[in-house]
Amino acid sequence: MNKKFLAICTGLAFLLSGCSVWQSAVKSTFPYTTIITIPHSSADNVVLFTSATAKSFDQNFNKNGNNADKVKDVKIITAKIESEDPSDFNLGNLSMIKVYLAKTDGSEELLVASRTDITALVGSSLVLDIENTKILDDQVNEPNVSIRVEYQLRNHIYVNAHLKVVLGLRASP
Repeated sequence: MNKKFLAICTGLAFLLSGCSVWQSAVKSTFPYTTIITIPHSSADNVVLFTSATAKSFDQNFNKNGNNADKVKDVKIITAKIESEDPSDFNLGNLSMIKVYLAKTDGSEELLVASRTDITALVGSSLVLDIENTKILDDQVNEPNVSIRVEYQLRNHIYVNAHLKVVLGLRASP
């Protein structure tokens, strides 16, 4: 009985792995994350940027690094930035932040989230305002996506700030 059940579950998993409904559910479950670094040498009151490659946990289970070849109408539904190291870094040191998503090579860049009214004492986690009118199909069909973050420091910082960017997506089959 157990061997038969295991065989059925394995076969069902392989069948569903090629199904667009399954791929859209998976793509909508696992966010894209990356760590960006704001160097302590960054000038304040000047718009600067940093770039990084973002990955989604579900990409670890696909031979080519992505399972989004059958999904469409991908849009951002959540965006958040958190202090990673130091964990108590106050994001209020930023006066503005904008997050762009692009293909691996940096092309077809789109603004997906921003916050221009960051208060001075916001703390170590910040939910960003999303730009969910844009379709991100071309960007997420890549093995990786490129994230570019524009930021402006309110005050000089004295440590390198490592910040985690988390982008939640929704996809349709």
